[in-house]
Amino acid sequence: MIGKLQCLVIDCPEPAVLARFYAALLGGEVDRPDRRWSLGEDWSTLHLDGGAVLCFQGVADHRPPRWPSAEHPQQAHLDVDVADLDEAERQVLALGAVRLHDAGAWRIYADLAGHPFCLIRG
Repeated sequence: MIGKLQCLVIDCPEPAVLARFYAALLGGEVDRPDRRWSLGEDWSTLHLDGGAVLCFQGVADHRPPRWPSAEHPQQAHLDVDVADLDEAERQVLALGAVRLHDAGAWRIYADLAGHPFCLIRG
């Protein structure tokens, strides 16, 4: 195991609205204070029973997916906590991931099918 899933981030036009929708569907607590991120107009969270967290990220020009159309992709990514960014990077690159961006405390990669995911120093 390279890391531990931190959260699933879903792009959307209105983060708080979508967080409340999923809370109604799945239960959990909307916008619980959490040291890992700041809440605001462009970021809302849903802490689920059992520890999973869904995060909702505001995107100004959001284009919703039209399943199964490839013209409007799914627009979600995983954030994965790791103890050592350099070692985790070595391991995911060996698995075939492609590095897309280094943002300091986290790094962004594409998986084998091109979906983005982030490694975050835990």
